[in-house]
Amino acid sequence: MGRRKLEIKRIESKSSRQVTFTKRRNGLMKKANQLAILCDVEVAVIIFSDRGKLYHFAGPNNRPLGLATRCY
Repeated sequence: MGRRKLEIKRIESKSSRQVTFTKRRNGLMKKANQLAILCDVEVAVIIFSDRGKLYHFAGPNNRPLGLATRCY
């Protein structure tokens, strides 16, 4: 028996939304790091919060600028 499917919709409560953002951001960064290590690939994650704060992750090689300029 699997998990039930959750409906994805905007969280109206500002404090709940911020807590969810922080937890999911940390989880996404962890998954990006795991992907970079397990598959030996370059990974970059760039996230802007609703307040405009920048959060970023570059894999273990830590070359986000080279990765970004090569792709775009």
